[in-house]
Amino acid sequence: MTLTLYGHPLSSYCQKALTAFYEHDLAVEIKLIDGSEPVASAFAELWPIKRFPILTDGDRLIVEATTIIEYIDLKYPGPSRLIPEDPDAAIDVRMLDRFFDNYIHTPQGRIVYDSLREKGHRDPQMVAESRTMLDKSYEWLDRRMATREWAAGSTFSLADCGAAPALLYADWTYAIPARFAGLWAYRARLLARPSYARALDEARPYRGMFPLGAPEGRD
Repeated sequence: MTLTLYGHPLSSYCQKALTAFYEHDLAVEIKLIDGSEPVASAFAELWPIKRFPILTDGDRLIVEATTIIEYIDLKYPGPSRLIPEDPDAAIDVRMLDRFFDNYIHTPQGRIVYDSLREKGHRDPQMVAESRTMLDKSYEWLDRRMATREWAAGSTFSLADCGAAPALLYADWTYAIPARFAGLWAYRARLLARPSYARALDEARPYRGMFPLGAPEGRD
């Protein structure tokens, strides 16, 4: 079967999924979603919600980055599992995965989306609330990573696949304070991880599309 991922390299959630593929050294065909045909129509037919990434494996459709990673970890396991086989350890991984999606990815995305609105329709209260959430998340994560190599312990996991693009774009959007040494060290490890470095390199040609601009020296 041919594994096919529909998405865009600049998307944080696509980077999350691709990091897992590259961790497993798993071949995947990438269908670029950029509005061009015939991919746009094929994507819309497969998933009318029109949110990416989505994965097809033969006739099977898998949506959402976390579920895609769960799927390939089960069906196409690599050298090490991204979700531990031990159920108790897996709870920590899944908990941290939700942390990065809900408390880093989501507020960061809201700030970016607000910047795309016409000035008269922007929501400064929502932006302020999103920044407050990021402040709290940065502080909590800094304390946690002071004693850990990876989000859920000593092994790179599903949670770290999501953490890498989440922290990259969060810092671009609302800078991580320099005082959070543990968080900065973790971010550096994520950016140096070969699987994520590959996904990040594939996104470089599209950086000019990031609405708030990609700061120099912050990758």
